[in-house]
Amino acid sequence: MKHILLVVVISIATSVGSVWVAGQIMNPKTSMGEQEKGKSPANYAAFKSGGAVSGMPLDFTAAASAATPAVVHIKTKISSKVVQGRQQRSPFADLFGDDFFGDFFGNEQPRNYRIPEQRASGSGVLVTADGYIVTNNHVVEGANEIDVTLTNKKTFKAQLIGTDASSDLAVLKIEAGELPYILWGNSDEVKLGQWVLAIGYPWTLDVTVTAGIVSAKARTLDLNRRRSDTPIESFIQTDAAVNQGNSGGALVDTDGHLIGINSAIASQTGSYAGYSYAIPVNLARKITNDLIKFGAVQRAYLGVNYIPENAPEEQLKERNIKLGEGVYVSDVSENGAAKAAGIKQGDYITAINEAATPTAPEMVEQVARYKPGDKVKITLNRDGKSMVKEVTLRNQSGNYDMITKESNTMNLLGNLGATLEDVSPEAAKRMGITGGVQVKNLGDGALKNTRMQNDFVITSVNGSKVTNKKELAELLQNLSGTVRLEGVYPGFEGVYGYPLNLEGIK
Repeated sequence: MKHILLVVVISIATSVGSVWVAGQIMNPKTSMGEQEKGKSPANYAAFKSGGAVSGMPLDFTAAASAATPAVVHIKTKISSKVVQGRQQRSPFADLFGDDFFGDFFGNEQPRNYRIPEQRASGSGVLVTADGYIVTNNHVVEGANEIDVTLTNKKTFKAQLIGTDASSDLAVLKIEAGELPYILWGNSDEVKLGQWVLAIGYPWTLDVTVTAGIVSAKARTLDLNRRRSDTPIESFIQTDAAVNQGNSGGALVDTDGHLIGINSAIASQTGSYAGYSYAIPVNLARKITNDLIKFGAVQRAYLGVNYIPENAPEEQLKERNIKLGEGVYVSDVSENGAAKAAGIKQGDYITAINEAATPTAPEMVEQVARYKPGDKVKITLNRDGKSMVKEVTLRNQSGNYDMITKESNTMNLLGNLGATLEDVSPEAAKRMGITGGVQVKNLGDGALKNTRMQNDFVITSVNGSKVTNKKELAELLQNLSGTVRLEGVYPGFEGVYGYPLNLEGIK
């Protein structure tokens, strides 16, 4: 009996001793906040419930599996077309012919040349089970045909539902059902340093997944200014590898939820060089819903001019602008929502509906999430005092009207500032054309800045045929940058062409 008790006592003592030794090894006295003299604070990175595990890689397979079926390959075709250039006509052309001195003198004559067929590809994201797809405007811009291929290799012809050059977004539709679609995330909750996945079809490869972290938010690159005079840019910057063909693809979090639409890279070579940029999903979702429901974006305007953070230092000093206090209001529009609510030049806008706006891109993004007629609370800093103004947002025209695709398209013709009329069948027959749009009066708008004359009949835009105002408006609506209007003058021979810059018109 005594031997048994002795064995039990020794066993207990050994167990206690083992636990104590293990505790000393696993929990040394040197830890964060406690340090030996002359040594830096240190601690072991050990597993704790709810904490991170050092050295253990994150597993992205669940997120990739959930999101990749909803990311599609978009292929576009722009048909070959004949356009008019200008050749020089010499004063001796009647004697020697146009081509003899054609390149040396100043009188211009039309010359036809052919632009070959162009093909391109990009990516898109299925956002509904019945086939609505969000992508970039620059992926589908000017395309005559759009094909969409799913990850299961099925291919569909896509219909263009609508585009928005300001945000570089577009919506397509394919006729199919029970499709895999991605779940919307929340870009406001995106944090610096969090892991993200970029999914798309770079270099026409099959669906590709890359990983990185969010390295910055609210970045602006002035890319959309090339296509719109009211650009919206507040990009999520990541270091996930993105290349040509990734445009329009998905940026997802580790739950596989959509948090951005990949759109651009910062590169001097055209290939990935370390940074990529995505449109925040909260903005993309609003614009996508507008294009699906109305065919046009219901964009609200606050009606303020502001000084950007990258303005020259001299300009900031001259106006005594203090960076970091919000967005400095340099002016307010006469018929804008801001002036009606009492916002003044010199105010700093610090928040919209309690969402902080420390920079102009963040302010522009917040306003772009609303539609005309929405009421928002604007937090201001005026002369060091904080105040809140309730503002009813307006549209670009200064009222609260909603815009449809049809009204938006036809309003585009009004922005040209000219009097336009459809050519009658009788007049078209006399001129030897099938139809067109006649410029009865140039007015004081954009057409006056061309070398066009009154009575010019527009018969094509960038080589695409025009027979009436509706066709002209629809063509211009789907184009950007500088386009070429081609046509004839009644009673004169030859085809003439004029460049028209659409910036400031759309």
